[in-house]
Amino acid sequence: MFKAILINKQDDQYIANLSMVDEKELPEGDVLVKVDYSTLNYKDALAITGKSPVVRSFPMVAGIDLVGTVLESQSEQFKIGDSVLLNGWGVGEKHWGGLAEKARLRSEWLISLPENFAPKQAMAIGTAGYTAMLCVNALEQNGIQPDSGKVLVTGANGGVGSFAVAILAKLGYEVIASTGRLSESDYLKSLGAVEIIDRAELSEKGKPLMKERWVAAIDSVGSHTLANVCASTQYGGVVAACGLAQGMDFPATVAPFILRGVTLKGVDSVMCPKPLRVQAWQRLSEIVDDELLAKISREISLDEVISAAEKLLKGEVRGRIVVKI
Repeated sequence: MFKAILINKQDDQYIANLSMVDEKELPEGDVLVKVDYSTLNYKDALAITGKSPVVRSFPMVAGIDLVGTVLESQSEQFKIGDSVLLNGWGVGEKHWGGLAEKARLRSEWLISLPENFAPKQAMAIGTAGYTAMLCVNALEQNGIQPDSGKVLVTGANGGVGSFAVAILAKLGYEVIASTGRLSESDYLKSLGAVEIIDRAELSEKGKPLMKERWVAAIDSVGSHTLANVCASTQYGGVVAACGLAQGMDFPATVAPFILRGVTLKGVDSVMCPKPLRVQAWQRLSEIVDDELLAKISREISLDEVISAAEKLLKGEVRGRIVVKI
């Protein structure tokens, strides 16, 4: 038996509990992992609270991230005792996830824990930091460099946003941070932001084209915010879109793309090919340090996860939540 955050559905209501689960109930997979740490992400909070239909089958163990030690392996890639890391692949949605003491997984979903990181450090980064790194890589692959101009980060107080601000700043970019919590300006400046703007400037319906304010952006918000970000991007600029905190809609026109040559680059962390994952984590191991992780993350226990999920969706959480298993 092992502990897990188990989600069930009853009369169209999601019910999440910290439960004892028989190991025999674990889904198929060729690697059994003892989970050391997981995280609480926005998607996890949606799944646990039932605020969005994230979970595809029931019962479901929540958690899109995990790091742990291999207990059993039928894969040539990993042996007993190896430290492994997982982000995405539908875990916590379609396949039992990481907010549990044990997880049975497919070996192709796993990568080795980078040598520079301890397990807790890897989960302090988690899907949020890994997604932020994918976004930065996307900007650079489309020609954006530190001397190109200012880069906007929306949702800057969240996990992806906090890491995006910090990573860009460490690489020498001039970062504008957009947030709904201006009281957290000192925090964002400590991460490296040089300018803070109120998200209200971007969250309402705007014009097809607006004043050019930044050469690139990383957006985890979507909806009107993403539309206005694109409309305010300089000629030839690039916007990396990776989230939908405001909404899945995109109420925009083609004007920024056909009149300013703006590139809108979608970034998916869930099904991202393994080579790109390994590349992102390698760069993270070279950029991220203990001081940054201490600013961005805090630790909770497994029995605090359900209450923390509600606070996360209310916008009451700053940065990352690491869950000690």
